[in-house]
Amino acid sequence: MIELYKELLASIGEDPSREGLLDTPERAAKAMEFLTRGYHQKLEDVINGAIFTVEDNHMIIVRDIELYSLCEHHMLPFFGKCHIGYIPEGRVLGVSKLARIVDLFARRLQIQERLTNQVANSLMQTLAPEGVGVVIEAQHLCMMMRGVEKQNSCMVTSAMLGTFRTEQSTRNEFLKLIGK
Repeated sequence: MIELYKELLASIGEDPSREGLLDTPERAAKAMEFLTRGYHQKLEDVINGAIFTVEDNHMIIVRDIELYSLCEHHMLPFFGKCHIGYIPEGRVLGVSKLARIVDLFARRLQIQERLTNQVANSLMQTLAPEGVGVVIEAQHLCMMMRGVEKQNSCMVTSAMLGTFRTEQSTRNEFLKLIGK
């Protein structure tokens, strides 16, 4: 990847051997490896057995989970917040694992719509809860820095599964609690 970044610098008209760019290909390669580390992670490893038995089935919500990803169309960042809610059916996940699941899928070349669905579906498969709701609000640099250049745009996507989809009152409670 280092050689590819050297070629990229040269192809945009830069001199990869100038002082300020000497270490840039290596730093850029390390950054790209970090930003796409989700390709080398597995859901089971991220969860790492942190599933616990519970007797009640009250809604659990973690909101404002920061996320950073790269748009698969332009490889430019998008960033924002993910809100997750679920109603357990006897099993809950360690709270930090929700943020780790978001990162697992966000740290890949992505579109926000798919990312939202991947988070929701992974929770349904892992916990088999009564329902899951996931809402992501994000700003896309591909829309802010280039193209239409709309600085205040924010994309909102949602995935509602199980009772979050079939029960209006459950969905409304979730949306109210996350401030939507």
